[in-house]
Amino acid sequence: MALPWKRGGPTGRAHYRAHYLAPCSNLYYIEDDPPERAKTSPTTGMPQLPFKNVISVDVEDYFQAESFAEIVDRSRWNTYTSRVDANTRRLLELFDERGVQASFFIVGWVAERFPQLIRDIAAAGHELGCHSYWHRLIYKLTAEDFREDTHRAKSTIEQIAGTQVLGYRAPTYSIVSQSLWALAILVELGFSYDSSIFPTKHDRYGMPRAPRSPFRVITSSGSLIEFPITTFRVRGHNMPVAGGGYLRILPEWYTKWGIRSVCREGLPIICYVHPWEIDPAQPRLPGRLTSRLRHYTNLSKTYGRLDKMLRSAPFTSFRDSGLAAIAKDFNLYAHLGYQN
Repeated sequence: MALPWKRGGPTGRAHYRAHYLAPCSNLYYIEDDPPERAKTSPTTGMPQLPFKNVISVDVEDYFQAESFAEIVDRSRWNTYTSRVDANTRRLLELFDERGVQASFFIVGWVAERFPQLIRDIAAAGHELGCHSYWHRLIYKLTAEDFREDTHRAKSTIEQIAGTQVLGYRAPTYSIVSQSLWALAILVELGFSYDSSIFPTKHDRYGMPRAPRSPFRVITSSGSLIEFPITTFRVRGHNMPVAGGGYLRILPEWYTKWGIRSVCREGLPIICYVHPWEIDPAQPRLPGRLTSRLRHYTNLSKTYGRLDKMLRSAPFTSFRDSGLAAIAKDFNLYAHLGYQN
């Protein structure tokens, strides 16, 4: 008997693509290999995945990026020419053209200075989330400093938009093993989910032993759903793909390979971008060579690569993705040997 994805006719490959590879579609050229974890539809008998991929935006200005934190004093942010409003609106136009609703994680400082931008994001049907107030690495903060910063940012965004903020993303994915205490504080502050854990190795972030699929963590303050950033497996290592600098800097063959691998596993693609990443004309700041390479490489290519991704597969916000329904309880603290 022929396998479903090998059959001809209207119930064959075309149907397979529509029901089986819908979350990945033909993005980055998935061919005939079925995802290992996909379930079968009771109505069509075809494999399908019960969620959509996610597109998210970390709304920060170019001078707020961690790459330049050593040379840009936060007390002088007001002295820099801001480009975040125009760049974010360009992303809003792209999402509108592609019929996509996204999750926007807002820096509180940006929200205070561009309140109409925040209202326009919400009015367009997108989800608002919190990206801290001062964009500082969490593992360099005390618990009280983190609580104050996060509460200020969340309250600012909610007051401006008139809507509740339920999602959080840490600056530079800085919820790591030594800052897991932050998850309990997020629950205390009223967040229902977080998307700050990156299951990979990096000099500034990473938790390579964390689960790679959505999970529910039980903190001392209650439960929180975690949506880890996308990685794929290569010889026992988690490799990042399809977001930020990885989408912008790495060659397209790498992105194709990574996304195909993730789809075969039946995992979601969680893509993220920063408004400054679509702005090749932004002012150049001095800094370390590695920081400048990370920040400025391929800025002219981000918009096109993002557009290609949005045209090739269904993307939406965390709110509308269906990913919360597949999150399973996981004792992250015990797994990492951490006392919460």
